[in-house]
Amino acid sequence: MVTNAIMEAKTHMKPQGDIGNMQAATGDLGNGAVHILTIPFPAAGHILPHIDFIHQLLLRGLKVTILVTPKNLHFLNPILSLYSSSNNIETLVLPFPSHPSIPPGVENMVGFPISFGPIFMEAMAELYNPLFQWFQTHPSPPVAIISDMLLSSWVNTLSSNLNIHHLTFMVTNANSTLPLVRKGMKKLSPSIERFAKNAVVPSLKSWGIIFNTFLELDGDKMEIIKEEFTEHDRLWAIGPLLPIKATNNERGGPSSIPRDEVIAWLDSCKRVNSVVFIGFGSQISLTKLQMEAIASALEESRVRFIWGIKGDSQNMVPLGFEERLAGKGVVIKGWVPQQAILDHRAVGSYLTHCGWNSALEGLLGGALLLAWPMQVDHFDNTNLLVDKLGVAIRACEGLTTVPDPNKLARVLSKSVSADQPERARAMKLRQAALDAIQMDGSSYTALNSLVKTLSCIRK
Repeated sequence: MVTNAIMEAKTHMKPQGDIGNMQAATGDLGNGAVHILTIPFPAAGHILPHIDFIHQLLLRGLKVTILVTPKNLHFLNPILSLYSSSNNIETLVLPFPSHPSIPPGVENMVGFPISFGPIFMEAMAELYNPLFQWFQTHPSPPVAIISDMLLSSWVNTLSSNLNIHHLTFMVTNANSTLPLVRKGMKKLSPSIERFAKNAVVPSLKSWGIIFNTFLELDGDKMEIIKEEFTEHDRLWAIGPLLPIKATNNERGGPSSIPRDEVIAWLDSCKRVNSVVFIGFGSQISLTKLQMEAIASALEESRVRFIWGIKGDSQNMVPLGFEERLAGKGVVIKGWVPQQAILDHRAVGSYLTHCGWNSALEGLLGGALLLAWPMQVDHFDNTNLLVDKLGVAIRACEGLTTVPDPNKLARVLSKSVSADQPERARAMKLRQAALDAIQMDGSSYTALNSLVKTLSCIRK
């Protein structure tokens, strides 16, 4: 039966950290410590995969300086701890530029709606001058810059004026990137059109483009991007990037419930694939009506669950809900140890906004994705995973949509209690993703190729 095969695969799946460490065994492809500067965008969904990418560069022998502002330095704790004895990683901490629309003391988008994205992009662009001066005075400056896609516009100019190469790290996949730049393929709202013009289009004009995806999933779209929007073939699919494992440091921040307690509760759930995880990333705050609908669906479905709640939604849990479902589920307010939860054999499905990082984490963890797309690339990711590949289930749609509690309850219940073709197909896609990052896999090979290319750059 399909169910037995899936349960066995998840029960005996190799921890992702082990796979990542296996990649380290390949040794140094860097031909010496070639120096690279990386600039992540100050949002959790951008910084975290950027750090995982840096980890792969360090494993392959490059020297990396990471630019952050003071209140984003904590995101680097796991990688700084992991490489505490290495001379190949440094931090460049610059003050976060002030902006009239960003409250004093705020330096990242955690808890802010996506509409603040362009504002943070404007603020980060003010780092141009101090960065230029830093390059001029550094005794051995970086030979290339790798920036987040949202910073490409001004980093393209900076790198040109410094006479060095700029590569863009795309936290989205090629499938969701293409509609933003290909005219007539998709009707864009004015705000998304501005986003495409100011962020995505400049990204494709950089010297090299790095996607957190894999060729077996996204190769055809990458080929279109290469043929229609670039004048070179320096595109690399290096994903899915695996999260680094570092002792005593939570990924992104401390959980409101200790990670060990969450895992202990999951360990008490004896049946494989019996728990629903609910989480909507770091940018989404649900409305009171949406919270009530989810709570009602959970009660009616009687499924075991973990519900991660961030932002303003933390104060909207219906009165008495936690008491009524004590023992049946766990409500975590604030930061959630998401990857650890999704990797656990007890977790069978994941109600998600279908942001690309979350979709990859759910896929690799073996959880059936229940998609509730809300904004930007969520809709394209859902279209790919639900409509084209049939590896996920659409549970709801829209940022302000309130789901029908009865229908949502049936989706939740069925996701952990019945054989579904989507789960079987998802496990095949998961295996393709894991194969891509194994030795000689497409993404593994692309990472080596990227590092060789960077190692050939000399000032």
